[in-house]
Amino acid sequence: MQYFNSDYLEGAHPKILQRLVESNMEKTEGYGTDEYCESAREKIRAACKCPGAEIYFLSGGTQTNATVIDALLHSYEGVIAATSGHISVHEAGAIEATGHKVLEVESEEGKLSAKTVERYLASFEEDETHDHMVAPGMVYISQPTEYGTLYTKEELKEISDVCRKHKIFLYLDGARLGYGLMAKDSDVTLEDIAEYCDVFYIGGTKVGALFGEAVVITPTVKIKHFFTIMKQHGALLAKGRVLGIQFDTLFTDNLYFEISKHAIDMAMKLKEGLAQKGYKFYLNSSTNQQFIILQNKEMEELSKNVSFSFWEKLNDEYTVVRFATSWATKEEDVDALIQLL
Repeated sequence: MQYFNSDYLEGAHPKILQRLVESNMEKTEGYGTDEYCESAREKIRAACKCPGAEIYFLSGGTQTNATVIDALLHSYEGVIAATSGHISVHEAGAIEATGHKVLEVESEEGKLSAKTVERYLASFEEDETHDHMVAPGMVYISQPTEYGTLYTKEELKEISDVCRKHKIFLYLDGARLGYGLMAKDSDVTLEDIAEYCDVFYIGGTKVGALFGEAVVITPTVKIKHFFTIMKQHGALLAKGRVLGIQFDTLFTDNLYFEISKHAIDMAMKLKEGLAQKGYKFYLNSSTNQQFIILQNKEMEELSKNVSFSFWEKLNDEYTVVRFATSWATKEEDVDALIQLL
């Protein structure tokens, strides 16, 4: 059986496991106050070229989104997101459970545009009854998007300009950020994200870590008692050094970027193989997620030997499915998948 249904199927990079074993019997302070977490913070600040950033390590992606959004918004505010956005579709109402409405707007291939956001904000402000409505307090985007598409540097800047004009936050979900940064047609860097976003996170769970995400709070915003808010949301680990060691390892000698590039290389090899066999792509993705259209009967037959993700029903005869590579994908597994198709 070949497994291409997600990018967190494997455990962790061997270098992380090695350091966890080596440090296993050490005694350190808890809750992220240890020397490993501090070392990781310094390396992340350097990578982002943002020395004034606050860095926190959280347990997982959904906890991170719910915690950050709840910490930034007032009780009467909601968060603007694409209808296909992760918080809109695949987080089981976690954001709404914190008391904040997800304000869905249309997107193109998973991407919000500055014009769409501006139109939504202007419409809200011009509505005479807006005091009775949920106020937009933040824009949520992800890099890459749910469809593996990427924001350009200019698009990111334009959305940031709109948010700053209307004095609301821009928050970027970076669950797969490594794969976005290392895509061949990406012109966005960590430094750019730190410049244009108020808060973002660097995904570990899907990019080489056992689990965990690193939240970067830039100097444009101050969140009071974020540590306590993390604990309220169940996102704070007592054994915080387990996260610190992982991110310290990922940000040593460019490991995070190297393993992310490997996932992209494997995805491009798969993409080329799919194209050569005549498969139709649902959209053009340059990241580790590839979406193709399969006839339902073909999909059922393929599922006997390959694990992949159902994405959406195109019509009664065809379905969109996703194949995802990861930092650990082997070239021989990609070859085997191409042979099965």
